[in-house]
Amino acid sequence: MLDFGRRFDPLPLHTDEDAAARSRFVGLIASGFHTLAVLQRLLVDAVFSRAAVIAGREISSLRMRAPVRPGDVLRGTMEIVEVRPRDNVAAVVRSRGALTNDSGAPVLELQGGTRWEHRPPGGRADGAA
Repeated sequence: MLDFGRRFDPLPLHTDEDAAARSRFVGLIASGFHTLAVLQRLLVDAVFSRAAVIAGREISSLRMRAPVRPGDVLRGTMEIVEVRPRDNVAAVVRSRGALTNDSGAPVLELQGGTRWEHRPPGGRADGAA
């Protein structure tokens, strides 16, 4: 957490224990970007590495709901809310993702879209039956 903060989001509340203790958070917290990267890693391990994901398209909503603190254990979830075929080989997949801490409190929520390869119903990706 400290290494990420020092390298990518060097605000004192992510990098300096004394300054963070005097902040409104009364202690070190993870960068929101670090928290988002944790969700991405969990999604890649559980979903994206097993699917034909072409690329991310957008994050339409991102909410940092609560601070992540040293020692927190995070759990990720993802719900696919819509699949829109764009042509015979690709679709836009809209989803919601979330992270909760070990107390079950939400710490991050997002909505976004990715582009995935797909096969048309009853057919192959190349259009052959």
